[in-house]
Amino acid sequence: MYLLFEDSGSFKTGTLMASHDATCQVELTTGRRLKVKQNSVLLTFSEPEPEALLTEAEALAETIDLDFLWEAAPQEPFSFEALAEEYFGARVDAVGRAAMLLRLHSAPLYFHRKGKGQFRKAPPEILQAALAGLEKKRRRQEQIDAWRTQLVAGTLPAEWAPILPQLLYAPDRNRIETQALEAAAETLQTTPTRLLLKLGAVPSTYDYHFGRFAHEILPAEEPTPHWAPERAESWRNLPQADAPAFSIDDHTTTEIDDAFSVRHRADGGWRIGVHIAAPALSIPAGTPLDHWASERLSTIYMPGRKITMLPESAIAPHTLAQQRWCPALSLYFDFSPALVCEGTETRLEQVFIAENLRLNALEPHFNETTLHEGLAETLPWRHELLALWEIAAVLEAGRGKPSVQGGIVDFLFYVDWAITTEDGPGFVTLVPRPRGAPLDKLVSEWAIAANSHWGQWLDEQHIPGIYRGQPPGEKVRMTVRCEPHEGLGVTCYLWATSPLRRYVDLVNQRQLLAALGHGEPVDTAALSEVIPPFETRYAQYQEWQRHMERYWSLRWLRQNRIEQTTAIVQKESWVRLACAPLAVKVPSLPPLAPGTEVTVAIEAVDLVDLTFTARFVSTP
Repeated sequence: MYLLFEDSGSFKTGTLMASHDATCQVELTTGRRLKVKQNSVLLTFSEPEPEALLTEAEALAETIDLDFLWEAAPQEPFSFEALAEEYFGARVDAVGRAAMLLRLHSAPLYFHRKGKGQFRKAPPEILQAALAGLEKKRRRQEQIDAWRTQLVAGTLPAEWAPILPQLLYAPDRNRIETQALEAAAETLQTTPTRLLLKLGAVPSTYDYHFGRFAHEILPAEEPTPHWAPERAESWRNLPQADAPAFSIDDHTTTEIDDAFSVRHRADGGWRIGVHIAAPALSIPAGTPLDHWASERLSTIYMPGRKITMLPESAIAPHTLAQQRWCPALSLYFDFSPALVCEGTETRLEQVFIAENLRLNALEPHFNETTLHEGLAETLPWRHELLALWEIAAVLEAGRGKPSVQGGIVDFLFYVDWAITTEDGPGFVTLVPRPRGAPLDKLVSEWAIAANSHWGQWLDEQHIPGIYRGQPPGEKVRMTVRCEPHEGLGVTCYLWATSPLRRYVDLVNQRQLLAALGHGEPVDTAALSEVIPPFETRYAQYQEWQRHMERYWSLRWLRQNRIEQTTAIVQKESWVRLACAPLAVKVPSLPPLAPGTEVTVAIEAVDLVDLTFTARFVSTP
């Protein structure tokens, strides 16, 4: 005697060896013996052989038309054997009975199981819904297969254009486009991102990285707020400063926030003016333009490109451009001939900006060597620059902290978009620049002096501000409390010297103007609401800048076909390249002390993952 029984969700056959009330012992065709519960046994038969039964039943089951079977089945529950007799005839054999069981079991949309060998046909409305879902699934799979074939053949489906950013940066695996893309990538043994790039989803790797930033971080594009020119002209009734001013910036800077004026006093002392652009005069809180700025929170910097916090229409009337009068919030320092600060004065005025000095033109003539040997008599603003420098050194000594950490080489990035390389538009130039150059110290020291003084002044006026605080032993944080900044060695530090580029500075400038009687200050609670979004967004922007500097550094390696370069050992197997701001782990590096100079070979450079590999070559 043979048995057909269910075991772990599948049907098996075997020879009955022994039978008990609740169980029986069955020997499979493999020789293995199983203890089977009696309620798992569905059919007993004497022929054909157990192995042949399932083979023949499966073939016969495929011939049974499901739609006809459903129509013929009774409304009430039925057994598979009863339906087999109805379908094949009363003398149906074991193969026919087993075939009916397999067919019913294989069609859960048509027939629902109701117990041992029992089934009930699905209600019409449920069946139709299930079949519609099955058809929908079939069509989905057909579309997935068609797109996969198209992608493998090297063509990007045209209808994917609107969702390419999502496929690149936030793929939804429930979408059939994502499923097709993943299937094609698996076939081609690549990643979905690399396949999309290969097929031209974006023009270049630069567009890929910028697109990620735009998708994940960049505030949504909004119409530029209406700018009322008459509002910007309201400053023309302000008093005029009595000394011309000049700025010191990189040649790519368009938002010129700060400038200096230097007047030699009759007693031999100096009156130094730090003049800060005054956009808060014409961008009141709560206006559409203020909302625009509060969404961006800062100018976004990246090699070869920047996205300004304010629209150009609002920058133009406020930037401290040369050869014109500009509104400015000025802080004057009076120094004795012995360079002792005797007093300060904050004024809202208009300042004549005589010249915008640029670092690339000025630094060859104003550096450690020329300061030691003596500045050239022909250097524009020679006496003013020298006075600013000498007093900056006194201010730094008074704080007991360096304004700029020396001994570090920074790199300036310049991208010429008119040139296209094999990696896409843009030819990048890296310019090494030692940190702590005299001009860095000069600008930084006067910014610290202004921000520190204005922070104290607001506190004295009982007007809140947004400070950068660092109590002893703690990390730097933004706060509305006037507290010390240990790292800078000052009693307090306010961000107020970059109101065209940082929203916090713009907010603080409104508080400073209120202290001068221009407008009403906002309270501590309102200022506190600015800090969390600013800190989050500012950190994202800085991380993005580092990301793109790495991208352009790797582009520079490929562009200049750098095969070998010197590097400095940092720790363990890590080295930092001398030619670009890049660090890499070199597994082949022998044990060497940090600071050791080595030569490494540059191997694979990946502009998608922003990685590269290097191999140790030699030591000097």
